Parts: sequence; C-alpha cells; structure tokens
Amino acid sequence: MLKNSITDVPGIEVGQAQDLDALTGVSVVMCRKGAVGGVDQRGGAPGTRETDLLNPLNLVEKVHAIMLAGGSAFGLDAAGGVMKYLEEQSIGFDVGVARVPIVPAAILFDLALGSASVRPDAAMGYRAAAAASDAKPAEGNAGAGAGASVGKIFGNAGAMKSGIGTASINIGGGIIVGALAAVNAYGDVLDPLTGRILAGARSTSLGPLRLGSPDYFADTLATMQTLAGRMIEGFAMRSNTVIGVVATNAKLTKPEANKMAQMAQDGLARAIRPAHTMLDGDTIFALATGQKNADVSLVGAFAAEAFAQACANAVRSATGAGGLPGLAGD
Repeated sequence: MLKNSITDVPGIEVGQAQDLDALTGVSVVMCRKGAVGGVDQRGGAPGTRETDLLNPLNLVEKVHAIMLAGGSAFGLDAAGGVMKYLEEQSIGFDVGVARVPIVPAAILFDLALGSASVRPDAAMGYRAAAAASDAKPAEGNAGAGAGASVGKIFGNAGAMKSGIGTASINIGGGIIVGALAAVNAYGDVLDPLTGRILAGARSTSLGPLRLGSPDYFADTLATMQTLAGRMIEGFAMRSNTVIGVVATNAKLTKPEANKMAQMAQDGLARAIRPAHTMLDGDTIFALATGQKNADVSLVGAFAAEAFAQACANAVRSATGAGGLPGLAGD
C-alpha cells in the first residue's frame, strides 16, 4: 500500500536533519544504486550545485542523491557531508582511483526566519544522509522545510509558515511517481483540486483575522495588480524558492529525465501563484530508477500531479514558527 510518499518509489530513500531553534535544515533524496537524473530550473534567483552535469550533453548519467537545504548559498556546503556519507558506503561514480558520489543540490533562503548565523553544513548533511530510509519522511517543519515560508509580498509581516511535503501516485502497470517539495514561495499556495488559497500573504492591513475567514488572505496575484501592490513588490522579500524532487521507477533516458523535471514544473505552477518569478529560484530534480518501461509523457504528466500535491501537503503540515502562523497550528 502506498504511503503517499516519494519513498513509495522502489530504491528511493529520504533522510532529514534540522535545527528547529535556528529554523533551517537538510533533506536528502537518496538512490544507493544510482538513478538517471534530470533537472529543470525556472525561477530567477536559483542556488544550485552540480546541475550542469545533468544536461543530456554531459557525461555522467546517474546520480546517487539529491540534496535540498535551507541556508541560502551557505547551505550548499551540506552536500559535502552527503558525499562523505556515500563515499563511506562505497557509493559513487567509479573513476578508477576512487568512487565519486554525484550529489546535485539546491538551496532555499530561510535566513530571515530563526537564526541567520546558523546554516546547514557538512555535519548536518551527513546526519541527513545517514538517516535515509524508505519510511515516509516527516512533513511540515522538517528538513529543508524547517524555515520555509510563503506569501511574502508584504515581507515576513504578512507571511505564513510553510515546510516540506511529499506525495505519490500509482499510475498503473506497477509504475510509481513520487515527489518531495520544500515550499518557500514568494506567492500563495493553492489547493490544486479546488484552486482555493491554502496559505499565503495575509491581509495585515485589516488587523487580526481568524484563519479561515474569507478576508484572511490578501491574494498575492490580486494585490500585485493594485497601485499599492506594484509599490510593495519592489520591497518584497527577494529570496524565495521552491525546490524539490520527482522520482519514478520508470526506465527513462537522461533527456527523458530532464523532460520529466520540466513537466513537473507544471504542477508547481498549479499549486503556487504566481510561480517562476524573478524573486523565486524554482528548481525541480528528476530521478528514474529504471525498473519499468513507460512513456515519458505519461510519467511526466503524473509527476506534475504529484508535485502539486506535495506542495499542498507542505503547507497543510506546517506548524507556526518564527512568529508566523501555520495551517497545522502552533
């Protein structure tokens, strides 16, 4: 029975580590036997590592883990800890004199919540990798989602706590597609089934409002159309991003894995409004473990669905922290 988790994909494990006082953390999606990798990056403010090697023109085809972290560019250091763990397990690309673990990575900006001086480092990356298993990972304020927030057109004053979420879909024929999303968006997060705002910019000008009130959300897209919204946008939080992974047990080539990541961005756009702005660094990785024959268009279509669900689950599971309210309470 599916756990509604990316770890429903055979061969995929997730490990996480976080500092809930500093509100930052690391999530590692691991494939010990290697998986064909791809990536699609669309936002205007990315922070990434080892994404060039995922280009179909380049040599390395399989990766061994994907690291997602907070800490802005500082958080990329955590990938070194993931590599250390994998090297100890003799996992990596054989270059003759050593095995080099291939660990593409992406970060999100969480320095404005919690402590700006505490960031994911190699030690935290190592702990996350060592904790990897096929159990369903914790959602909400965990791993790379520990310091995530959404709805920042008014800055933190009107934002809400977000986090990390996961989902999976059995598309038939034994083919599973799963997603893991750390949601730190400039915009609002929507229920992908109804289009209703789940979490986002709050109507701060109206004073205290009860969550669920029809006037609770400002609606970022509507606010951007107003004169005040156009002025606010210039001062809004400029460091946001949604980062994540879609995975499948389908057999895909490297170009097809990149196509899967590209199609998964449609799920991000269905769940987050607006998406792919110059204030976001939206990056999605794809992993294909290669057990089942499948058409990439089919797999990609459901990767988008799984990613949209994972984004919604990220905010549904988030508890209040750093002075921001969360849907799951305080």
